[in-house]
Amino acid sequence: MRQVYFDGHGGPEVIRLGDAPIPEPGPGQILIEVAAAGINRPDCLQRAGAYPPPPGESQIPGLEVSGRVVARGEGVAAPREGEEVCALLGSGGYADYALANAPLCLPVPKALDVISAAGLPETYFTVFDNLFTRGRLKSGETLLVHGGSSGIGATAIQLAKHFRTRVITTAGSDEKCAFCRTLGADLAINYKTQDFVEEVKKFAGKHGVDVVLDMVGGTYLQRNLSLMAPEGRLIQIGFLQSPVAEKFDMRPILLRRLTLTGSTLRARSVAQKAEIATALRERIWPLLDKGLLKPPIHATFPLEMAREAHEMMDSSSHLGKILLVTGK
Repeated sequence: MRQVYFDGHGGPEVIRLGDAPIPEPGPGQILIEVAAAGINRPDCLQRAGAYPPPPGESQIPGLEVSGRVVARGEGVAAPREGEEVCALLGSGGYADYALANAPLCLPVPKALDVISAAGLPETYFTVFDNLFTRGRLKSGETLLVHGGSSGIGATAIQLAKHFRTRVITTAGSDEKCAFCRTLGADLAINYKTQDFVEEVKKFAGKHGVDVVLDMVGGTYLQRNLSLMAPEGRLIQIGFLQSPVAEKFDMRPILLRRLTLTGSTLRARSVAQKAEIATALRERIWPLLDKGLLKPPIHATFPLEMAREAHEMMDSSSHLGKILLVTGK
């Protein structure tokens, strides 16, 4: 099979296309003939040498795929051969075939084609778990999402609006802000031309923001805290600016009884991720089946153009998801 691999650590120039044996599914695993694979920020971190795969996982990048089940390992009753699925992976998605743990596979929603479904797993697992489990987001509350035009941001906006919350988002251009509004954002702030703290305060009033979903870190930490309502929850899922916040004033946490939490998805056990998959199947997949939610796909690239796909991801010019397509 064809595979994408990194010839060392660095920028998109280290991306190569080569050959590898088709893997065989072990106990609890299935083999997927990949139709498409999603590209995510962690893939770029892996390329740079900052986010290696967990022990035992493939060195091939790629955290989510869609395609057709072609083989099952011992103990797997479902999904069955021939079924179209999308799956969350620990690694290995940038290839013609990929292994997935059966509990982390979900059917391709009825309203989506198999290619588009590759844009679901990583963002929906991440957003659902962080907003609704860790963040306890409820109807009527106000959510602030940083990076609203990203795959994570676009998913967060759609899910939060479906469950009747007010959504504020930040993005890096007027075009991206307009895109966020098409997804349902009540307020979209261009952080390059506006002070998002001032704009959020005007919109949210004295109460403030109930939940913040942040992937920036650094100086955003103190600014986020200044906007939060009593009993507010700040959820950290990335550090695009920095994992370090200098001169961190903790008084707002005490005075407003704030909760700071965060998570990564990749290193968690299959059982932990399977709990999220079960919740998604019950609460979110019926909405996807009806076409009430869908992943916005910005661009698709053939597998041999993985370098160009990563260049687009690095440029942050995309609106929604970037996918690699195998042609299978």
